[in-house]
Amino acid sequence: MWQRISAWQPPVPGIAEVFHARFVEHAYPVHTHDTWTLLIVDDGAIRYDLDRHHHGALGASVTLLPPNVAHDGRAATSHGFRKRVLYLDTSILGEDLIGAAVDHPSMADPLLRARVHQLHETLAHPADTLEAESRLVLVADRLRDHLDRPLTGAPPARGVADDLRDLLDAHLPDALTLREAADTLGAHPAYLVRAFGRRFGLPPHRYLTGRRVDRARRLLLAGTPAAEAAVRAGFADQAHLTRHFKRYLGTTPGRFTAG
Repeated sequence: MWQRISAWQPPVPGIAEVFHARFVEHAYPVHTHDTWTLLIVDDGAIRYDLDRHHHGALGASVTLLPPNVAHDGRAATSHGFRKRVLYLDTSILGEDLIGAAVDHPSMADPLLRARVHQLHETLAHPADTLEAESRLVLVADRLRDHLDRPLTGAPPARGVADDLRDLLDAHLPDALTLREAADTLGAHPAYLVRAFGRRFGLPPHRYLTGRRVDRARRLLLAGTPAAEAAVRAGFADQAHLTRHFKRYLGTTPGRFTAG
């Protein structure tokens, strides 16, 4: 299996992480992020499921995956793929656009793709912060133009699954037991698990693991040693973090920060 990964935190408000990767065999498990995932494919193709619907990402398009919506990802062919990703805070694109992004995650827009590429090129030079901020504004404006369209259906009403997600987020990096969550929310544990799976496309424990991995990768990119990042992200130890990190990102914490 041949792969290459480069990741860093740029000094640009609103960009949580830049992630460049070449994968052949790695397959992402179903997971969510608390950020927008903006990606372009430079070589190959990606197959992914978003909110239980099948999609593909190709070089001519820009793909935008919304926060808090379950998705996975894998190579569409044995050739693998090479991608560049920006994780954008919800301060850049509001959560009111999530529904439109679920409906239309792929955008065949040459100008938008060119602007995303130019932003990546600028982010490779830390001294060009003003230029990166300016290019980010242009990208965000173009994305909003695409997402400002009627939804195919009304957004789902909040329910106990949303309350459970909020509860899990509020206690990070620690974890509640299912019984504690059930007592807090006044619902049967089995009902909580089923409701969460229907709403978000993955069980609560896998959601929590994904959140912890996201927290760990940000700590690592900020220079935190892996052993400390593991504990601060809610893992038992570095070995526990490494096991889950490899499953989600196809590499170890040490190689993730080595570029």
